[in-house]
Amino acid sequence: MDRRGFIGSTAASLALGACANLPRAALAPAPACLPRVDVSEKRIIRKVAGLRPYRRSGFVVRAEALGAKRLVHNYGHGGSGITLSWGTSQLALDLARVGPGEPVAVIGAGAVGLATARLAQERGARVTVYAAALPPETTSNIAGGQIKPALLRRADAVDDAWRAQFASALDYSWRRFQILVGERYGVRWVPTYEGGTQPSAWPSEMVHAGAVAIPATDSPFGRPTRRYQTMYVETGHYLEQLMRDIVAAGGRIEVRAFASAEEIARLPETVVINCTGLGSRDLFEDAELIPMRGQLAVLLPQPEIGYAYEFHDGYMFPRPDGILLGGTYERGEEQAETTPEAIAKIIANHAAINARACAP
Repeated sequence: MDRRGFIGSTAASLALGACANLPRAALAPAPACLPRVDVSEKRIIRKVAGLRPYRRSGFVVRAEALGAKRLVHNYGHGGSGITLSWGTSQLALDLARVGPGEPVAVIGAGAVGLATARLAQERGARVTVYAAALPPETTSNIAGGQIKPALLRRADAVDDAWRAQFASALDYSWRRFQILVGERYGVRWVPTYEGGTQPSAWPSEMVHAGAVAIPATDSPFGRPTRRYQTMYVETGHYLEQLMRDIVAAGGRIEVRAFASAEEIARLPETVVINCTGLGSRDLFEDAELIPMRGQLAVLLPQPEIGYAYEFHDGYMFPRPDGILLGGTYERGEEQAETTPEAIAKIIANHAAINARACAP
């Protein structure tokens, strides 16, 4: 393996071809009871808010001309940016037709932009990442990091061509994240509980490995539940490692904001890949993009919490840097700021979820 980068293009092809057969952490029988999350305002260590770049017709992966340049868009993932980042970036690079030694500009340094940069490097491109903000000041840093599509599109607003893009992107991302499991990237498998016993609309084995239905009488949460295994990303750790990989492989990262597409057209690179998320609303006049604000209350870590849950009244993801409590979806809110009312509601909802749960 080349020490300058994560993986070469040939090795990536071979590794991903075998990914579907990688051993997964065994999903043991569901315990009758689980350790409870200690939910209290006194245990909050930080409150964060982020703006998801939502489009009712889903993400955009599309090529067009920008003067003499090849411009490829890769944005609008809603709450699925980390989940789909490797897959839509692979689709974008297929459209970009990047060749060895070709100079490529990636605009944006969130999860989508950094994945795009790494994949371009694997194809031999000379990459520069331009971004108005770098981790930890990106929306991706605030994401919960669950590998499962969320707030992605309205089912009646997408066509078969988009569905094919989605299926391809999810498949590639699901396999790619399996390669990254471990301490280096902060990716791990976690047993997860969600409300209801019916299969979701997403491809089961690509977000719900080993799913089983649990009736209310047997559920640790006292309600009908599905239990499955999926991956979670410690986002701050992960994004920092991707930036190190990009630089180690010879890439450049430059802090630079753009006021218009005309400014981007003046860049020296011959290929530009737009991964600006919500920024595409102004840069490329995408009026369909709207912010969908999410707020999180992060509690002190609890090492004994080795599971996650997601119900209509809130979700909990355990990470080494804290217990993430969420459950807000505020359409059209433009300020990435927490509100006392929303944080209080999050705490109250999760306190109720855990009060109803049985304890070992």
